[in-house]
Amino acid sequence: MSIPSRAALLDHLVRSRIAGNVATPRDNNLSHYRKLANGDRHYWLGLELGDRWTDEQDVLAVMAERCGVNDDPTHRVGQDTIDPELTVAGLDRMAARLAKAAEDRQRVLFATGHPGALLDLHSSTAAALRAAGCDIVRIPGGLTADEGYVVQFADVAVFGRGASLWHTHSPEPMNAILDHLETPPDLVVADHGWAGRAAQRGIDSLGYADCNDPALFLGEAEGTLQVAIPLDDNVPDPRHYEPLAAYLLDAAGLTG
Repeated sequence: MSIPSRAALLDHLVRSRIAGNVATPRDNNLSHYRKLANGDRHYWLGLELGDRWTDEQDVLAVMAERCGVNDDPTHRVGQDTIDPELTVAGLDRMAARLAKAAEDRQRVLFATGHPGALLDLHSSTAAALRAAGCDIVRIPGGLTADEGYVVQFADVAVFGRGASLWHTHSPEPMNAILDHLETPPDLVVADHGWAGRAAQRGIDSLGYADCNDPALFLGEAEGTLQVAIPLDDNVPDPRHYEPLAAYLLDAAGLTG
């Protein structure tokens, strides 16, 4: 795939609804912010937020600043947004950390709670880092969590049950991996509870996050998570993430 310019990527993000006017409705966003503030740990995504974010308006303020949602607390239903400029800025920050990983030939672990949408994005990044000399962490076999199993496809750790890979926000699959690795990774590239829990355990972590998943943005604001990249993490066609991956890898100097 050709490498898009910044302007072309911004246009693509809006047209594909990865950013701009996204599919996640405003009332869903606010419900998640409220549940996080009320201490529902499902929405903490593996981070330990304590009593620092008990006001949902404080959560909204961070999400407006770092994700680009509407900052008006009286806007309760209808359309909400992700600022595509913030998406690209997040990709640039991620690219800088990936470049360091390549330079130092670090051990990198990839994982996703959205295998139906983000698996190829993570996998292409892993392949580029491997080509640059990084050690892409191979997870131990036989891992279980949340009444399912933790396995690896195309260098990306995922959670499954039965014959299916599952969407999950849980931090427990990442706990299972880290508890059974002899040496922790130098860097984790993930999303959802996979990214949050790795960051909480002191590992450099980069995470993709949707506008209804505020915890990773709070983690970035507090300095626990290195980078949170705002985007719709489940657009209908996973190929829409390909220009994003091309831009990211070029910005990191990983395209050859």
